[in-house]
Amino acid sequence: MKKSLSLIVFVGVVLLILFLLSTSKKAPLIPDDILHKNARSNEACLVCHGPGQNSPLKAKHPPKEQCLVCHKQKKSV
Repeated sequence: MKKSLSLIVFVGVVLLILFLLSTSKKAPLIPDDILHKNARSNEACLVCHGPGQNSPLKAKHPPKEQCLVCHKQKKSV
């Protein structure tokens, strides 16, 4: 019984560590340059990052219609 409990605790700790590592990756900030000054909407982002545009997003990129949920504007100094 003691071995089973130890195994369950060990597996739980490993799963917790893996979960925390998978959620710690932050999305890049929106650059603070002239091209991104007016990037205040998803539509503005897709002008350049939409399919067939100059800088399209990779196929594995998460939901492409929610840019500003993950990406935040860089604070100007």
